[in-house]
Formats: sequence, C-alpha cells, structure tokens
Amino acid sequence: MNNVIVLRVVVALVGAAIVFLGLNIGLGGMRTLGWQMSPDFISITNEAAFRVQDSHIRFIGGVWFGVGATFLIGAFAFAKLRPVLVVLCLIIVFAGFFRASAVDISVIFSADIAPSLLLELVGFPLLAWWLIRAGQTK
Repeated sequence: MNNVIVLRVVVALVGAAIVFLGLNIGLGGMRTLGWQMSPDFISITNEAAFRVQDSHIRFIGGVWFGVGATFLIGAFAFAKLRPVLVVLCLIIVFAGFFRASAVDISVIFSADIAPSLLLELVGFPLLAWWLIRAGQTK
C-alpha cells in the first residue's frame, strides 16, 4: 500500500477519534454524554456557575469537533489541507504541555491521562513529521 494512502487512513482515523471526543463533550458538556465514562462523576454545588462553565466546555468540545472534522476532511482533500493538518498537530502538542499547569501533576502520569499525553507529546509530533515528509516526496 502506498505510504500516502496509509497516511491518509491514519489522518481519517485520528479525525474520527477527535470528532467522537468533541461530540461527547460538545453535546454533553461537563457531564459529557457518557461515551467514555459515567457522566455522574461530578456534583454541582453552584448551579449558576456550573451552567456558565458548562457552556464554555461545550464550546471547547465544539472546537475539538471542528479539529476532528478538519482531520477527516483533510484525509480526502489531502493536498490542499496537509499544511493545515501539520499546524493542528502542533497545536495539539502545545495543548498537551498545558496539562503541566494542573495542581496535582501526579494525575498527568496516571493510567487515565498518560495515554492521551503520550499521543499529544509523541504521536502528534510524529504525525506532523509524517505529513511534512509526505509533502516533500512529490
């Protein structure tokens, strides 16, 4: 199978996974739709403040959905969107570093977060490199 075809399949799979996560948060808010875990993991002590933060989280979920949709579209419009996909990969890498701002840094290295962090700090740089290389081999 051609290397670019494999890359496009990987890009589509990455996009589908991100769309899934974006929908879970964008449509479910802070509680999520429960596609990854039970949505009863929080209790609300200030309903008004929760609704405001929930709205912000839904917006972020929508942005994440848009990132995933761009990856999916990029798998088909590869030649035109390849540079955009590289930039999105790098944005995801930088976002992964923001996890270090958490108060309890031990959570970052827990079994619940470490796989995501590994994808963000290793997987996406490798995908960006692969995308860059694919543009150089014409």
